[in-house]
Amino acid sequence: MHICYIGIGSNLATPVQNAKIAIAALKKLPQSHFVSCSKLYCSKPMGPSDQPDYINAVAQLNTTLEPLALLDALQQIELQQGRVRKAERWGPRTLDLDLLLYGQELINNERLRVPHYGIKQREFVLYPLSEIAPNLVFPNGESLRHVLQSCPLNGLQVHSDI
Repeated sequence: MHICYIGIGSNLATPVQNAKIAIAALKKLPQSHFVSCSKLYCSKPMGPSDQPDYINAVAQLNTTLEPLALLDALQQIELQQGRVRKAERWGPRTLDLDLLLYGQELINNERLRVPHYGIKQREFVLYPLSEIAPNLVFPNGESLRHVLQSCPLNGLQVHSDI
């Protein structure tokens, strides 16, 4: 089993409901055991500021799925919730599921980069992650607690419990 962390984000249609539906879908993934999920957080959008705020969370799964099979499953959940992939980076979306960490593995290929790029600069990932894995150590040996010391909240707020 691999311990994996999945970033959840939504800012279109009904973001809270989108996140809850995604969490329910994660609980049904084959060859996987859903362990926990953070509270829902409200964050300012990255990139274009002329879009709604995001609802974010991080979930932990233990899985025997290979990394690309897990990525495919996450993208299928996104599609089922109306995700349309566009060329615009950091634009609004109904659902975004990111494979943040896959055990202690380092993955870098044309479809997947793990740890997720930018993970250490994103308050909307780090703070929910610290809620469910406060003692986490990244593959490079750096502790999540250490990384959090240099990551401001940037207006991040707890929205609600799941």
